[in-house]
Amino acid sequence: MLVRDVMTADPITVTEDTPIFEAMDAMRRHQFSRLPVTRKGRLIGIVTELDLMRVAPSAATTLSIWEQNELLQKMKVREVMTLQPITISPNDTVEEAARVMRDRRISGLPVVENDQVIGIVTERDLFDAFVDLMHGGAPGARLTIKVTNKVGVLADIARIISNKGINILAVAAVDVGKDYPRIIFKLATVESAEIDALVAELEKAGYSVVHRA
Repeated sequence: MLVRDVMTADPITVTEDTPIFEAMDAMRRHQFSRLPVTRKGRLIGIVTELDLMRVAPSAATTLSIWEQNELLQKMKVREVMTLQPITISPNDTVEEAARVMRDRRISGLPVVENDQVIGIVTERDLFDAFVDLMHGGAPGARLTIKVTNKVGVLADIARIISNKGINILAVAAVDVGKDYPRIIFKLATVESAEIDALVAELEKAGYSVVHRA
């Protein structure tokens, strides 16, 4: 799955001359926590909800509401934005986007193609993608199988499942670099008898089913 498959296309953007007040309003109305800052379509920075909160008058201020609004109207995005933000390509994988966010400790990335901002991808987009990949929320059984790290294991397990007439909805693997990785299968069945029979067949073939749900 690629970033272009999960990103929000044509995101709301602001310019460096946008008043802080307007940027705050845009975030509230559209429920965004960050906005790309562009100049003639080219990305020059990013402004986050935290950036704006840092410059907003506190509840303890002696300024009147009109003075606060006037102050925010005078302040521009250029005063608080982060320059040269980290970006991602629409053709990068979702796992690469997740890695960048994790390593850089950020929760969103502008998506840039040919120097133009074409989207934004956030942690929530990646969570949604993960749920979709594993058919989360859809009816079905989930088996976690501990296997030996050798060629042909996945094909053999898939054959056993197929022979039982059960469709595989999704597959994932963890601890792949270790001697005994685990393979997670989401299966298109909720029938306990079918699952019991499948587990028995897998264990007969030497596989260890360590979790079922």
